Amino acid sequence: MTLRWRAVASATGLTAPDGLVRPTIFAEMTALAARAGAANLGQGFPDEDGPAWIRELAREAISSGENQYPPGRGIAPLRAAIAAHQDRHYGLSYDPETDVLVTAGATEAIAATVLALAGPGDEVLTLEPFYDAHAATIAMSGATHVTVPLVPGERGFALDVAALEAAVTERTRLILVNTPHNPTGTVLSRAELGALAEAAARVDAIVVTDEVYEHLTFDGLEHTPIATLPGMRERTLTISSAGKTFSLTGWKIGWVTGPAELIEAVLAIKQFLTYSGGAPFQPAIARALVEGDGDIAALRDGLAARRDRLVAGLRAAGFPVSVAGGTYFVCADASPFLSPEVPDGAAFARALPERLGVACVPLSAFCREGSPTARALSSWVRFTFVKDDATIDLAIERLSALAR
Repeated sequence: MTLRWRAVASATGLTAPDGLVRPTIFAEMTALAARAGAANLGQGFPDEDGPAWIRELAREAISSGENQYPPGRGIAPLRAAIAAHQDRHYGLSYDPETDVLVTAGATEAIAATVLALAGPGDEVLTLEPFYDAHAATIAMSGATHVTVPLVPGERGFALDVAALEAAVTERTRLILVNTPHNPTGTVLSRAELGALAEAAARVDAIVVTDEVYEHLTFDGLEHTPIATLPGMRERTLTISSAGKTFSLTGWKIGWVTGPAELIEAVLAIKQFLTYSGGAPFQPAIARALVEGDGDIAALRDGLAARRDRLVAGLRAAGFPVSVAGGTYFVCADASPFLSPEVPDGAAFARALPERLGVACVPLSAFCREGSPTARALSSWVRFTFVKDDATIDLAIERLSALAR
């Protein structure tokens, strides 16, 4: 009998030769960074907490007794705030009573959605590289994971539209899209989204979008939800969360918006995962979505400046860099520093903490093992810039030794 956990471990590259589950690449790199005292630009979590006024709202909610199960769909003020946010930013109209579901972060939303809508015999298509939770939840569902490559360039990664056309078939049940994209930092263009929309309509697939970095875009780029494209609202479930938008990743307040009948399907699964949670955080995020635009702008501007500093430092050290249009991440090609002893990006990332005191993550960790995309990106690594200035400056100083 094949146990489902083995399928998940295999899909995420976590099965060791002895059959045991090895740590994720993030845990491995963080442990190497800690042991070496390295500047950790591997795992993408903020060094600083979110706005004090939002955190104070949560403290007040705890003190006033908001500590028991909230409603399974989420508290009414938060669902109303999410619906208003979608309307104000994107012109998308959703009924907070039927079209909005609050989840334990975007990760639960993705899991509940895929488990609700796909299963054995179905195909779920994602971009590649992909966020590791996407592969894991597809494996949990028993569906087949199909990928379409993103191809690197100096100004970011681009969708291989020809590969998309070939990959989407009558077996495609879901198209799971992440934009702004982790791990590459690319922001899909309206033309790329249009190609995805056309492919979904051609085979009557449902589109699921992971938009947790929706407000963290740079250089005048704007995030376009695929649900705003003609004919897409009724076949799209849009997922986001407060974690990245307000630097409160540990609160795990996420949501799904979409047509009522699809939300009902997701709720049927979600209620047996966490049922509900985050009671004192939900009212705080409800207020933040309404009143926090200034905080979002400040975070975005700060991240853009740190991105620019990191990109300049990586280039000065000798890396070819793909400039991120959004998210927390910059990808760089470590080819100039490879050797028979350090033959690829994974080996480079594992050696870097001890060698120079900097941690990153190999981009191949976000690909299917042995896939064409994994081979094409075997020399690439990802650095995060959602760290304080001192950590970024230390990393740049240490990486400069590569240019000597």
